Amino acid sequence: MHVLEEGGATREVTAVSPDADALRTLAAQAARWGEPVRAAIESMNGARFVHDTLELHGWDVEICDAKKVKGLAPLACKTDRTHAWVLAELARRDLIPAIWLPTPGVRAERERARFRLHLVRHRTALKNRIHAALIAFGHPCPVSDLFGRAGRELLRGLGLPEPWAGTVAASLELIEDLDGRIRGCEAELRRLGADHPYVRLLVTAPGIAWVLGFTIASEIGDISRFPSPKKLAGYTGLCPRVHQSGGKDHRGPLSRNGPKYLRWALIEAATHAARHPCYREHYERTKRRLGKQRGAKVARVEVARKLAEAIWHMLTRNQPFAPAGPTRSALVA
Repeated sequence: MHVLEEGGATREVTAVSPDADALRTLAAQAARWGEPVRAAIESMNGARFVHDTLELHGWDVEICDAKKVKGLAPLACKTDRTHAWVLAELARRDLIPAIWLPTPGVRAERERARFRLHLVRHRTALKNRIHAALIAFGHPCPVSDLFGRAGRELLRGLGLPEPWAGTVAASLELIEDLDGRIRGCEAELRRLGADHPYVRLLVTAPGIAWVLGFTIASEIGDISRFPSPKKLAGYTGLCPRVHQSGGKDHRGPLSRNGPKYLRWALIEAATHAARHPCYREHYERTKRRLGKQRGAKVARVEVARKLAEAIWHMLTRNQPFAPAGPTRSALVA
């Protein structure tokens, strides 16, 4: 922690643990200074807890965007001390590149959607482990759903040796438990999404159902913070990095800014939306143009960007999805 006076002189340099007791002691110490405190903290795990705790004690706290701070004040040697001084100086000069902080309600929505995805990934890992055990012992999978009724009967009759048989049995029990928990999460998302102003609009778009709609709505938060559809598309991280110098324009890989859960949800929606009449022709044309190796992947990303732009129009206008088409003007004789 680096404390600066209004004129720029250093008052104190110390270290504080990011826990409730240490932050309470810090706030009590700052109260003896008799001046209002404006603080800047770096974006990190636990930054919101530090932000909320210090604001409860009367501080004006903002969380900085790490990439923008690096652009404003690049450091030859980045240490905790120099970085704390940079943040304090930016706060003193009113140059803090602050990030948007979701409300507690939006944080709760994100946690529900992200926890469901966390459980789904665990279930997928267990299913992949069972498939790997079958491949290791040369057993084919003649059923379409290995984890349905017929598939489970097949697994019980394989007679795998130990410890693989025990691993498969334990994995099946965990999959059953995860199935129940995921169904509970989805029922809760559906119940909460029924009253959500964004979800009822999002489910009208191609490829978006209740789960993806709730995930996209929670990750976007407040649509009014995006002044244009391009800003929302840039926030998703699905736009390529652009390096320009003079007359040269080089497009690199995806920027991957913003929350990864929003990118996942849009790509999942684009996979289904690519078969919709609104996007099918563009998807197939892009896939053919770029070839088999990368055409389908790039085409899905393009559809996901188009979905993001459509979502901006839907949420800002409070209207369901409507395919864009040529406008007809009336002819007056």
